[in-house]
Amino acid sequence: MTKKTNLPVFDKRIFWDVNFEALDYDVKAAFVIERVFERGDVEDIRQCRRYYNEEKVRSVLLNSKYLSEHRLYLASAVISEPLNAFRCYISKQLTPELYPY
Repeated sequence: MTKKTNLPVFDKRIFWDVNFEALDYDVKAAFVIERVFERGDVEDIRQCRRYYNEEKVRSVLLNSKYLSEHRLYLASAVISEPLNAFRCYISKQLTPELYPY
C-alpha cells in the first residue's frame, strides 16, 4: 500500500485496548478495518473507506473471522455483498448455538 498523507481521523474509543498513538494504519490494516466496522460509527466507516481502497475493505471484511450480527448486516450493505459471501457468516452457520430452553 502506498504512503498516504491524509490519515483517517478515528475516535479513540474504537481502539481503547491498544496504544492509539503507535497504531500503524498500513501495517495493521486488517485490524483497523475490522475494528472500525465493529465499533465505529458512520463517520468512522467513511474515513476508513476513504483511506483504504474499496477492494481492500471488501477483502478484509469478507475474510474476517468475526463480526457481530448487526455489524455483519451493515458490512453487507456497505460493500454490496450477500451474507453468505462472508467467512464469519459461514463459520457461524457451521457451528450453531445450543437451543435456548
